[in-house]
Amino acid sequence: MTDDPRTLPPELPRPVDDGAAAHLAGAAMPHIALPATRGGTVGLDTVPEGFERLVVYAYPMTGLPGVASPDGWEQIPGARGCTPESCGFRDHAGELAGHGAAVVGLSTQSRAYQQEAVTRLGLPFPLLSDADLRLTRALGLPTLEVQARAEHDGGGRKILLRRLTFVVRDGVIEKVFYPVFPADTHAAEVLAWIASPR
Repeated sequence: MTDDPRTLPPELPRPVDDGAAAHLAGAAMPHIALPATRGGTVGLDTVPEGFERLVVYAYPMTGLPGVASPDGWEQIPGARGCTPESCGFRDHAGELAGHGAAVVGLSTQSRAYQQEAVTRLGLPFPLLSDADLRLTRALGLPTLEVQARAEHDGGGRKILLRRLTFVVRDGVIEKVFYPVFPADTHAAEVLAWIASPR
């Protein structure tokens, strides 16, 4: 049986706030540059020129059309939904930019694996690869482990990011969204926060 990564099945388990991201709000971003699907590297400690904020949505792993998810994927709270979440940020990227926020996606997949999703989904922003876990370890980002299929970036035991989003301003994490659920409406949630007066 194969999955359609564009849709979310009903009755997915809801993740709970286990406190694994509680230390992130107010943390300074480390000076780490990550490989980007647009080529070169991108540092997350500075906001792109012309923007006030950088929205970083971290996700476990985008699926592939016609390829089954790892065994037990839908039973992991918050794991399913990377493609719908990316499409949500794609659809709201212009509105976020209008409110001074740039967007990047972040996962532990290789840049080559991420590039397939960027091309297939028409993402107008880069995905960043933390395949060597430098940023994940420096920030203590919450993770999970799965046994991936060979089609999923070579397969084997993978350390993946749990779904969360953080907003960087002036080199500091200003806001953290964790846990994220449901994934397909999360970009609208972030947009509402960005657009709200403070």
